[in-house]
Amino acid sequence: MGDHKEQPLRVGAAVRRRRRALELTLAVVAERSGLSVPFLSQVENERARPSRSSLERVADALGTTAVELLAAADPACSVDVVRADSGAEFTPEAHMRPLVRGHHQLHATEFTGDHEEGRELQHRNDKLMYVADGAVEVEAEGRAHRLGRGDTLYLTGGVRHRWRATVPDTRVVVVEVADHIEAVEDRQTFGKR
Repeated sequence: MGDHKEQPLRVGAAVRRRRRALELTLAVVAERSGLSVPFLSQVENERARPSRSSLERVADALGTTAVELLAAADPACSVDVVRADSGAEFTPEAHMRPLVRGHHQLHATEFTGDHEEGRELQHRNDKLMYVADGAVEVEAEGRAHRLGRGDTLYLTGGVRHRWRATVPDTRVVVVEVADHIEAVEDRQTFGKR
């Protein structure tokens, strides 16, 4: 009782909604992502689950992020329990698990294992990274930051960054304000309140 849908997230409908909202065909998304039309069709119809890297490629092709697609995969609810054994549905070597389901103002994701260190990220709003286990290296604003278990890193919206696990079985929790939220304020007027 109190649990919201004890099943894995179904991202296909979110992919289809986003693609249709942009008035794109499967062929266009396939060309942009480098994935096949049949595979994308299977994803949209929940007959295939994309790997993390495939979901990121689809998200890039749709002008969004994998986190946004996962957030849109479930309807919003006011109270939701996400069990520890739910949602880890990508590759065995590296996976991510949404800690918040639905289309909310706040996103939280747990990453376990390796992370694509070459992938540069930039989010509209602020982001917090917490190392639950292991260690990571984050490159941001031309500096490398080494984080160990229990360390956090706060990134202001708009900062380009990349990160990678430096220890096997690393777990990182990332909490960020959703991209659809206009959370960025004029920082000069913020302190004058």
